[in-house]
Parts: sequence; structure tokens; C-alpha cells
Amino acid sequence: MNNNLTDRSFWEIYWKNYQYGKVPQKMFFDRFLPKDLKNKSFIEIEGFPGTMSVFFHKKYGCSVSLLDFYIDEEMVRETERINSIKPHTASCIEQDFFHFSTENSYDFVFSLGFIEHFHDTEDVIRRHVDLLAPNGVLLITLPNLLGLNGWIQRRFDKENYDAHNLKSMEIDRLKEIMATFSLKDLRVEYTRKPIVWLEPKAKTSPIIRRFIKFISYAIKLFPIKGRWLSPYIVIAARK
Repeated sequence: MNNNLTDRSFWEIYWKNYQYGKVPQKMFFDRFLPKDLKNKSFIEIEGFPGTMSVFFHKKYGCSVSLLDFYIDEEMVRETERINSIKPHTASCIEQDFFHFSTENSYDFVFSLGFIEHFHDTEDVIRRHVDLLAPNGVLLITLPNLLGLNGWIQRRFDKENYDAHNLKSMEIDRLKEIMATFSLKDLRVEYTRKPIVWLEPKAKTSPIIRRFIKFISYAIKLFPIKGRWLSPYIVIAARK
């Protein structure tokens, strides 16, 4: 069975609506990271256009590489320019992750919103782990669509909702998968601050976007950690 829930054309259409911006000063997963990442070799899995690669170089001083099966390098360089990063700071590797072969290992392996686009969650995670250097840091984040945010996606963006494997978001299942690897300091957790969103698609009406933004502001009054309101799941470990 084809492991993919998306294809190249899905992402080509998706990135047509991309809006450049400054990388954030902090992220919801910062508390899961060790303090000293300066000059550590970092690879971002399927992270085009490199926003998080730029973030980790700018904030933590990582030596960053970006691996994706779809890369428009001009967009990566524009992301660097907007964030006052030296051109070609991010090394671009345009390859399919599932056919990617390298003799290198990395001090830090990262993906954001990637593993949930495939049927075989364990296989995708194992390929992350295989890239880790001794004592390397693993950080995988994925959206939680099993609560309110999933209802929003299903109601207002069914195409995007259907591109996700909901079973990959079952936290007990993720813990079982992670227990099969010989990793240290393992954490599999929901994040606290609630938020809902829609992907930047031109066809979504401004009225709906304002409605979603209102809901997102309103639920911030209830910083509840759990399946219903938590927007993300974080997997963190060390080899």
C-alpha cells in the first residue's frame, strides 16, 4: 500500500498560497529542547520552505539542513533574506525522505507536521531515529485533530482534514511505538496552549477566517492540556 496520504501536486498547490514572514522568537516546543544546540548538525524533515530551519539557526545556532521531496530554492533563500540570515545558510536536499540515504548522522533530527501524512506511523518515526547521532536529539511534532481543531478542519477544510492519518494522533499508540526504540528522556505529550486554525487557502472566505480567529482567541481562556483542546502533540527523546 502506498504510504502517502498526499502527493507532489497537493503540496505545489498548497505552497502557492504561502505568505513570507519573520520566524517566531519562541515556539511551543522550546521547553522540550536542551540548552546547548550551537553548531549542532540539524536536519529538518520535509520542512520546505525552511522556516523552522531558519528558526533553529537564528535562535539556537544550529548548522541546518532541509530535506524535502519538493523544494523551490528561491523560496528558501527568500525566507533567509526576510529573516536576516546569510544566503545558503540552510543546506537544501531535494529528495524523497523514504528514499533518502546518507552516511551522515545528525545531532538533531526534527519534523513539524509531517508524520501524520502517512499510513505507517511507526515506519516514518523509525526513519527519523535512524538519522540520529549518538546522544542526538529527536523532536517530532504533529497536530492534534482528535479534538476541537479536528472538528474545525473537518467542517471548513475537508480536503486538508482527509490528508491526515488520525490514528497517528492517538497518544497511547504513539507511546507504544516510541517504547520500541532504545531512546532516553522520552516524552510524548499534548501541548497546553489551545489554538485552532485553517490552512492559507485562497478559497476560504474572510468571514470564516474571522470566525476561526475569534474561536482561537476565546479558547485561550482555557489553557487545558489534553485531547480536546491541545493543538499539538510533541515527541521528544535522546538517543
